[in-house]
Amino acid sequence: MLIQDIIRRKRDAEPLDADAIHTFMRGVADGSVGDAQIGAFAMAVVLNGMNREEAIALTEATRDSGQVLRWHDLGLDGPVLDKHSTGGVGDLVSLVLGPWIAACGGHVPMISGRGLGHTGGTLDKLEAIPGYNVTPDDDLFRQLVKNVGVAIIGQTGTLAPADKRLYGVRDVTATVESLPLIVASILGKKLACGLDTLVMDVKVGNGAFMPTAEASRELAEAIVAIGSGAGTPTSVLLTDMNQPLADCAGNALEVHEALRLLRGEGRDSRLYQVTHALATEMLVQAGLATNAADAATRLETALASGEALERFSRMVHGLGGPSDLAERAEHYLAPAPFTTDVVAPRAGTVNAIDTRALGLGVVELGGGRRNAGDAIDHRVGLSRIAALGQRVEPGQPLLRLHAASQADAEAVTRQLGAAFTLGEAGSVTPAAPIHATLRKEDLS
Repeated sequence: MLIQDIIRRKRDAEPLDADAIHTFMRGVADGSVGDAQIGAFAMAVVLNGMNREEAIALTEATRDSGQVLRWHDLGLDGPVLDKHSTGGVGDLVSLVLGPWIAACGGHVPMISGRGLGHTGGTLDKLEAIPGYNVTPDDDLFRQLVKNVGVAIIGQTGTLAPADKRLYGVRDVTATVESLPLIVASILGKKLACGLDTLVMDVKVGNGAFMPTAEASRELAEAIVAIGSGAGTPTSVLLTDMNQPLADCAGNALEVHEALRLLRGEGRDSRLYQVTHALATEMLVQAGLATNAADAATRLETALASGEALERFSRMVHGLGGPSDLAERAEHYLAPAPFTTDVVAPRAGTVNAIDTRALGLGVVELGGGRRNAGDAIDHRVGLSRIAALGQRVEPGQPLLRLHAASQADAEAVTRQLGAAFTLGEAGSVTPAAPIHATLRKEDLS
């Protein structure tokens, strides 16, 4: 089958069969399909869309374009499961969720990414830990998944290689905004990990990846249908990102916060609520708990016993980090040289937060990348971020700023202060952390 014929058929809005899609994606992976052809195909998909069968085939072809991890030879004593988030600000869920699920009997081979735009990246947070290696060899990765129950690493070149090429071309040809291409990119990498089940966290709000609540819902429904259609039971939680999930943002600061939650602290936080809800869904969907109440009991036991924190510590040490991070976090996670508060100009209640602006503020401080090759300063970020509905008085902090220098802090102070809208008490009711849960049976 000629590649140009596949492109022509999609250009003319003809549906493609699975063989055609797999042929095209194999060519993307092995280099026999050129960048111009990839761009033409992507533009045809943007303009004409894909039906559900095509989208499932594209996801499966992305998954199968490289290595698909298999676990049966390890004799695991529990299911293989994972979670993925569309990203946000102060979203350190993965750092807590992976070891928490491992402590409840799951095996979590979590392939994570770096920061993108205003959103923080799980790998960047973990690299704030001295010695942590996000690119271990396959044998070490597999042994940690078996013996510790969790390993959080970066994508290897052997997993879904077609996605890397396709995304690179989409990024420079104005073809990123296509639902089937987005879903195939997200799910192709995750399903290549050989999962028994997957739970997705799709953000909703002004700090979310998708521009509107309707778009987030559409993405969530597509992920459930396509993931399940590709053979992996998949559910989605729609969670709020109209304010940072944690009250901090920045790599080392978020590792500190993860350790705090794993010690059983911060149970009244939005971060805890979202992490607990995702963990509950994962345990029930994977058959590790019979229902939500059973899952809650198992999760409480794993936290209260210290087992979840122990799994995190073993993972960190197994991937080259210090064995006593949990006990000596202040020693290993260097603080920023300069801190200052961004204060409220007047009295009022926090009625809105420009979450994206806060995330971009962290990038400006050096805690994220403007360009792909930029080095990250893991020390910088924001803490003690005021929450929606919180009352502040004149001069009271809206957040604490952690910077490499006073000059760096002054450069973003105005931007960060302007991210908060103050008004009258009661004029805005903050959204619940969990907007909805979608499963295959919920789709019409």
